Amino acid sequence: MAEFVRIAALTDVKIGHGIVAEANGKTLAVFNVDGTIHAINNTCCHREGPLGEGELEGNIVTCPWHGWRFDVTTGSCMNNPSSKVEAYPVKIEGNDVKVLLDV
Repeated sequence: MAEFVRIAALTDVKIGHGIVAEANGKTLAVFNVDGTIHAINNTCCHREGPLGEGELEGNIVTCPWHGWRFDVTTGSCMNNPSSKVEAYPVKIEGNDVKVLLDV
């Protein structure tokens, strides 16, 4: 059964930036795009770089290792359209950022 799990405080994710968070054995990249929070798998599908440490421009994050770019709203890869990382549904409850993870 899937459940929403708290991964961060809303105040931890500054507008225009990302963080790395862990929940239920998964490492997530969490981004704030103009006040809307998005969560994707933290591992770049190119060479497993840490997407949560990448530079965010609009809704596109650039992997800090080799420059692959991903849409944080969908997980789609801009460099290779056949590649993508998992994107997770997010909800905000008070100051809690929660994501829906498969259990």
